[in-house]
Amino acid sequence: MTPLRRDDASSLASSARMLSSALVCLLAGCAVGPDFHKPAAPDVKDYTVAPLSATAATPGVVGGEAQNFDPGADISADWWTLFHSKPLNDLIDQSLKNNSDLKAAQAALKVARENTLAGKGAFYPSISAAFTASREQDPRGELAPVPSNNAFLYNLFTPQLSVSYAPDVFGLNRRTVESLAAQQQAARFQMIATYNTLTSNVVVTAVQEAATQAQIDATHELIDDDTKMVQILEYQLEKGYASGLDVAAQKSQLAQAVAALPPLIKQQAQLHDQLAVLTGRFPSEAPAENFELSSLQLPQDIPVSLPSKLVEQRPDVRQAEANLHAASAEIGVAVANRLPNFQLTANAGSEALAFSQLFTPGTEFWNLAASVTQPIFQGGTLLHQERAARANYDEVAAQYRSTVLGAFQNVADTLTALQQDAEALKAASAAEQAAKVTLDLSQRQMRDGYISGVALLNVEQTYQQARINLIEAQANRYADTAALFQALGGGWWNQEKMTKEANDQ
Repeated sequence: MTPLRRDDASSLASSARMLSSALVCLLAGCAVGPDFHKPAAPDVKDYTVAPLSATAATPGVVGGEAQNFDPGADISADWWTLFHSKPLNDLIDQSLKNNSDLKAAQAALKVARENTLAGKGAFYPSISAAFTASREQDPRGELAPVPSNNAFLYNLFTPQLSVSYAPDVFGLNRRTVESLAAQQQAARFQMIATYNTLTSNVVVTAVQEAATQAQIDATHELIDDDTKMVQILEYQLEKGYASGLDVAAQKSQLAQAVAALPPLIKQQAQLHDQLAVLTGRFPSEAPAENFELSSLQLPQDIPVSLPSKLVEQRPDVRQAEANLHAASAEIGVAVANRLPNFQLTANAGSEALAFSQLFTPGTEFWNLAASVTQPIFQGGTLLHQERAARANYDEVAAQYRSTVLGAFQNVADTLTALQQDAEALKAASAAEQAAKVTLDLSQRQMRDGYISGVALLNVEQTYQQARINLIEAQANRYADTAALFQALGGGWWNQEKMTKEANDQ
């Protein structure tokens, strides 16, 4: 006797398990495959190693307010209003109405919703009506299937109603709809993620535009100062108080300041165009608003969701969870495809030689039928499809955990960034003030002939870099504050329209 190969033994064992599951489900009416259980929230109490504390304050500087973190506080749906800028609020309203990416995500959600509703149709009987009209000629002879009027050429009319129904004994339809519903949830949270990204991008782009404008203003001031110093040095050169080297060095500094201006103007134009696109406009239709950092108020009381709530609030985590649910349901679909399929059918109608004779006594017909189909051999296709579904679940489960870890890292990095942004602003402000004092004194000494133009050149370069560092530090505080609101989920659960969609589903 030839011994069974390992694959054959595995297949027989799998078939035995399938038959056992089939008998159990046939009696209990259950859905085969694993029942999905929502992953538990991570048992983590803090985002960062160090406890949260208020950030450093820099009085007298735009964006220098201290920020206090409120663990467990809820995030408002319109968190951007905390910057107290009506032009910014108007831009976000326009983007939510007109942005193409958001509209595409909303359309994708509608597609997923309709697919789910279409899948639910499998729970109901399928009913169809048909009408056939034909003209026939039968051969002359004793075996000819002539009708009762002995005519060999005749008309035949047949209206018919057909009903078919597939009992969902093993849950194939239930698991299929479960998967579709999970995919619908994934599309919903993809739309919410697009919503959060859009609002955050509008805020950050506006902040960057304001910072760029501030750098442009600072560069213009530097150009004016350098131009005046060139004029002073040229006068002193005529009087013999300055050397040609001093004049050349100052002109070089002026040229560098002038050369720094076009890239900043280009960057501002690009940011302005980006705001136009975010709000659904063409660049030539860019909004007229020009933001300044001084027009934005830095939010001071920052709500920080509890770590146990983060997985409920982050749309990317919820999307990954929905993908995991869909993968779990697909295992049930693959298992059910290996089990018997039951089909009930019924047909009823009338058949007559004349249209006027339809539905008269003696023309009616009907039939009832039941069938069962059991896959026996498909070359291992169904078995390997089930194994692939289980492997896919493991893959999606790993992706879910990676998404959760990435979400916690995102929040932790942003919280740390806000702490360090405040320290950086404090240091940048002190450096800028010291550089400004040094520059004012050096310019006076230059006018009085106590220092050379080369020495003043170094002081001007130091002050220019200090101004840029201060502006960048101010912008970082605003941008990273917006990033934290996005990292914590953006407060979408408090948005009335999205909450209604959740309840509808």
